[in-house]
Amino acid sequence: MKALLAAVSLIALTACSENEDSNKDFTADANRIAQETLIVDTHIDVPYRLDAEWDDVSKATKTGDFDYPRALAGGLNAPFMSIYTPAQYDGTPRAKEHAEEMIGIVERVVAASPDKFRIAKTVADVEQAMKDGVIALPLGMENGSPVSGGLADVDYFFERGIRYITLAHSKSNSISDSSYDTERKWNGLSDYGKQVVKRMNELGIMVDISHVSDEAFYDVLETAGVAPLASHSSARHFTPGFERNMSDEMIKALAAKGGVIMINYGSAFLTADANVYNAGRDEAYLEYLADEGMEDSTDLKDQFTEQYRAENPYPYASLDDVLDHIDHVVEIAGVDAVGIGSDYDGVGDSLPTGLKDVASYPNLVAGLLKRGYSEADIKKILSGNLLRVWRAVEAYAASH
Repeated sequence: MKALLAAVSLIALTACSENEDSNKDFTADANRIAQETLIVDTHIDVPYRLDAEWDDVSKATKTGDFDYPRALAGGLNAPFMSIYTPAQYDGTPRAKEHAEEMIGIVERVVAASPDKFRIAKTVADVEQAMKDGVIALPLGMENGSPVSGGLADVDYFFERGIRYITLAHSKSNSISDSSYDTERKWNGLSDYGKQVVKRMNELGIMVDISHVSDEAFYDVLETAGVAPLASHSSARHFTPGFERNMSDEMIKALAAKGGVIMINYGSAFLTADANVYNAGRDEAYLEYLADEGMEDSTDLKDQFTEQYRAENPYPYASLDDVLDHIDHVVEIAGVDAVGIGSDYDGVGDSLPTGLKDVASYPNLVAGLLKRGYSEADIKKILSGNLLRVWRAVEAYAASH
């Protein structure tokens, strides 16, 4: 009887504790942790945003998801600037030219505000920038097309500051098949792609498997001498059939290699409803054209899209959905396998409620605290895991 009463008491105490945690305000602790901890976000599309329309991100901006005041408020220390090259430039000289322009935009931002921003090429650079009170801007190349001309291009962009390369984007290229492309040129990596991966390892450039096909992912694991990362992907468990996200088997395999999946905040990456929304809208548009006997035009599609969205509101994901992805990765692969790759400025207005811009990292921290994560594990998610991979890549390069 005493044992039974003790067990009942323990259950009651646990329930009480859980209720207290659910009602507790974690705001103060979350803000403290966000400001104390080095926060790395591995994918922010500021350069492409500024290429479309220049804005002074050293000040508060009315558009976009990133600027200096909001980054400061959120505790963001090291946002990887995405050096993005559209797939339409694959196989042309324009690919390299475009990457140069994107790097030039980051250099312009830094030159205009050296007291606020600094390009970072090493983990030590990132850590020093935090000590000096400036935001580090490491560079990640999204789409390997700019290095398609030969391994000398990999060396060149390493010297320019590129510290990860996403091997492909929306189309298969000379390096790798893309998860978005139904044409699989190589059934994984090309022979040249395998050379690129090895050269990246030798130089100290992280290999990014976001966007690549499943076959290419496994080719990377077989080819790479050091852990890769997924700079802005989420868990396919929540979006069945969406190859751009990672399956449980892939996440486990990445973790076994020592790699990290950085969770993408785009709603379409987070929930099945958001993932199929655009396809449903497009199907409805085609039906509308057929029913009305009308021909497609940009204006007509824009009008239809506005009306469709008014009648069928976009199913935004939430902070809890992001936390669910983190929980899932932790459950199947451990807390060392997950980080943040928000895709701010890269996923339009599809960001989840509670995480709408770079001022919101404390919201994520508060959510993690509410779900019972320790401060030590939260710091791993905010930067520790990514920095571990980056250091391993640097060490591998130093020894080869």
